[in-house]
Amino acid sequence: MWRESRALLERTLATVDASFQNIDSFEVGISDIDNYYENLGGISKSVERLRGERRPVLVADAVAVGERLSTLEQMVRLETRTKLLNPKWYEGMLAHGYAGAQEIEARVSNTYGWSATTAAVEPWVYQGVAETFVLDTAMRERLASLNAQASMGIVRRLLEAHGRGYWPADDDTIDSLRAIYADLEDRLEGVAVGQESGVWSQ
Repeated sequence: MWRESRALLERTLATVDASFQNIDSFEVGISDIDNYYENLGGISKSVERLRGERRPVLVADAVAVGERLSTLEQMVRLETRTKLLNPKWYEGMLAHGYAGAQEIEARVSNTYGWSATTAAVEPWVYQGVAETFVLDTAMRERLASLNAQASMGIVRRLLEAHGRGYWPADDDTIDSLRAIYADLEDRLEGVAVGQESGVWSQ
C-alpha cells in the first residue's frame, strides 16, 4: 500500500547528480506550460537544497534533427529567441487578440518560474521582455487594449524578477516600470468603476 515517505525521498534526491526532462513535441516547449518548471524545476530546487549545491539540469529534444541534449540554460535561450522575443511568434499571438496577449503573459510567467526554481534565465531575457512589450509605448498600448490584465501581469513579473535579484535593471528602468504598472492599474480600476455605475470611463 502507498504511504508517505519523505525521508526516503529526501535521501534519494540527495544522491541526484543531474535532473532531466524529455521534450517530445514540436508544439509544447519548456516555457509554453507551467508543468515543466513546476515539476522539473521543483525537483531541481529540492536536489539543490538537499545537496547544498546546484546540479545540472538537462533537456532532451526528442524530435530534434541534430543535437538533442541541451542544458536548461541553453533551452531557455533558444525558446526566448525563437518564440518570446521573436516578432513572428508574438505578432502571431497578438493576432488572436485577448487570448494571444494572455499567451504572451503566460510565457513570461513560465520563464520567470525557471528563474525561481533553477536560476536558468539570464538577465538579458528580462531586459528583452521589458524593451519589447513594456517600454515600447506603441506595443504597450496594443497589449493593454487587447488585454490590460495580461499587460499588467508582464510588468508585475518584471518587477518581481528585479526584486528577487534575477534581473539587475537600472533605477530609471524600474521607476518607469512602476509608473507604467500604476497607470495600467488605474485604467483597470477606472473601467471597473465605470462598469459598476453604468458609465464607461478610461
